[in-house]
Amino acid sequence: MLKKRIIPCLDIKDGRTVKGVNFVDIRDAGDPVELAKVYVKQGADELVFLDITATVEGRKTFAELVGHIAKEINIPFTVGGGISSIADVEKLLAAGADKVSINSSAVKRPELISELAQQFGNQCVVVAIDTGKVDGKWRVFTHGGRTATDLDVFEWAKEAEQRGAGELLVTSMENDGTKSGFAIELLKELNMITTIPIIASGGAGNAEHFAEVFEQTGVDAALAASIFHFGEVPIPQLKNELRTKGIPVR
Repeated sequence: MLKKRIIPCLDIKDGRTVKGVNFVDIRDAGDPVELAKVYVKQGADELVFLDITATVEGRKTFAELVGHIAKEINIPFTVGGGISSIADVEKLLAAGADKVSINSSAVKRPELISELAQQFGNQCVVVAIDTGKVDGKWRVFTHGGRTATDLDVFEWAKEAEQRGAGELLVTSMENDGTKSGFAIELLKELNMITTIPIIASGGAGNAEHFAEVFEQTGVDAALAASIFHFGEVPIPQLKNELRTKGIPVR
């Protein structure tokens, strides 16, 4: 079995790390560069940075921040938020990012996935999927979880893979920030119908939730934010607990 990855996620707004519940009630969580350095020391396998209020004006600022982060850390990191073109990706990779995450722009124009995969390689392209239930069905949401679409999450996941996504970052909006555990059934089904790695996101509250998502769904990685940012679950302790349960971690 491939070793599972533990990935802290840093949502960036105006150059600061923030965290919300169900995509709202945002509060400050610290300086992203300093947090990133802490996570490297603690043994995080990768990091994800999402510019949650990406704008045309903010793109240059975010690229500068990516450059600062790249100078300070030595583990792979993914950046996302407002990316809609090859030029956007070139700028962020040149600044030092290893992968990019696309979401709303891919839903709006699915060809973007193929274009980026062809230009930079599948391994560089992470398709992020924010999903919530509408009339009992899992639907894809865009614009930071604010806009519901008619897209079925399972069909979209398959299409994203076919178009060249190297990974899927799946966030259940129902679970996000609740610390009540990951969306197990959703992730299990997605993992069954796709062959690329899935990063589970939304709902981590303790070490047991990580064990559950790895044991019950087969996902490759699990991502969390507030429990790491506010010191509730230190990464070394988390990895030790997973190892005692026989779950291989890096």
